[in-house]
Amino acid sequence: MLDQLARRVRTLLSRARRVERRELREFRRWAETTDRVVHLSMLVFVPLLIAVVTTLANAVPQLTFLLFPPLASGTYTLFVDPTAKYSDPKRFVVGLTIGAVCGLGALNVSSAVLAPPTGQFAVSAIAAGLAVLATGLVTWPLDIEEPSSYSTALLALLVQPNQQLAFVGSIFLASALVASVFVVWRARFYDRRATYLYGSTTGDDHVLVPMRGETAGRTAMLGARLAAAHEASKVVLLDMVSDPEAAATERELLQDTVKLDMFSETDTDVSTTGRTESAGRIVGDGGDAVDAQTTEAADFDAHVDWLETHAARIETRTGVPCQVVVAIDDGNPAATTLQTAAETNCDLVVAPYESKHGALSPYLRRLFRGNTDVLVHRSRAERSHWKRVLVPVRRTSDVAHNMVDFATRLAGKSGHVAVATCIEEHQNRRPAEEMLADLVEPFDGAIETRVSRAGINEFLETSGTQYDLVMIGASRDRSAASRFVSPPTFERLDDVDTDVAIVDRSH
Repeated sequence: MLDQLARRVRTLLSRARRVERRELREFRRWAETTDRVVHLSMLVFVPLLIAVVTTLANAVPQLTFLLFPPLASGTYTLFVDPTAKYSDPKRFVVGLTIGAVCGLGALNVSSAVLAPPTGQFAVSAIAAGLAVLATGLVTWPLDIEEPSSYSTALLALLVQPNQQLAFVGSIFLASALVASVFVVWRARFYDRRATYLYGSTTGDDHVLVPMRGETAGRTAMLGARLAAAHEASKVVLLDMVSDPEAAATERELLQDTVKLDMFSETDTDVSTTGRTESAGRIVGDGGDAVDAQTTEAADFDAHVDWLETHAARIETRTGVPCQVVVAIDDGNPAATTLQTAAETNCDLVVAPYESKHGALSPYLRRLFRGNTDVLVHRSRAERSHWKRVLVPVRRTSDVAHNMVDFATRLAGKSGHVAVATCIEEHQNRRPAEEMLADLVEPFDGAIETRVSRAGINEFLETSGTQYDLVMIGASRDRSAASRFVSPPTFERLDDVDTDVAIVDRSH
């Protein structure tokens, strides 16, 4: 009884941990945009900083509550756009302080010349005008314009004469505290958000390539180029065979075959690359049987040589370790591929393009439904380098970040990446440009942003041939009705005479 209860408890805890990991993963991917990172930071830091300053004001009677409105708006200005003109911590501190000084100066001049207005919160119109004018005259030539400095100047008109020095000191100390937190946040988190948040920049360095079709070798080289951007990388070439005896023979022909217990369900072996002499040839007693067996053995040798040649070429050209895996296909090649990816610790499947009736083959569609990131490569030329990459996007998302990351990996320091979006005639260009700027800002390298008013198909037909590779998303976030009315972009790229990569992150 106790054993059953203990097992149930362990089962419930295991399920809870899986749910927690899944929810954390989904939240992390939801947060993988600069705009959401900024707004989440504002929701945390702006209230926290105001609460800290309020605590200090309550503890120190000399600190006045009048500083909080401009401080809150100025803090929002800092965090809402960390790279903008007004997100300068020095401008923030000096601007608020000068605004307070100018407001107090205008108050003293007005009080000396004019009679003070009656009423508890009455303010002289002349003093208000002088405060704003003085703030503008001082901050403009010094290039320290700060929007919140004008509100500080106006609030200074409500300060009592015996609190004027304390008000200026409060503004300076509180703004310096906020600016210090902002500097640390921007340097330690915002500028490094690609490392902390974007899984695309840290993962996908163990690549599995199903060797299917005539272009599998080029696809394998593309996968190797992606993996080569990281130090702890590897490429696994997967060959699926339906006949267990044929699989065993192929493993014997591969050099340095290593049996792994983890493949007990599929009886899969991992083999390191390298050319080997033919072994285990089939010998018959005569006639046509001997010729057929000899031909079969020769074809088998040629297939093994083909695998080993691609593996050796990958290691020679990219320096990435390469293995060959022979798996038994039980009639579901997609499941075999995904299981092999899990067993070989691969976090990205790079598969050659396959189509059926003008759409992706069932094999590729099943790969997209798996739990591993997938990139499908359609090769149109004998390329082994992809230095010019075009990345069309609709919006910022985890897939968009993944595509930009892949593009910068392929282009390297000497290549060129263009990230583009297409807008309708009535749409404003500025939001599209800001979206692209936020998308590419975390990444290094030569990245160009383009906004086109042409349709996506027209844009790719005219511009796609200028690049070695067009990288697009799999559009899995669209509804079935939307996909029926307007098919995914990758299904309408037959006229684009360049390589195409379709990227999908596991969900």
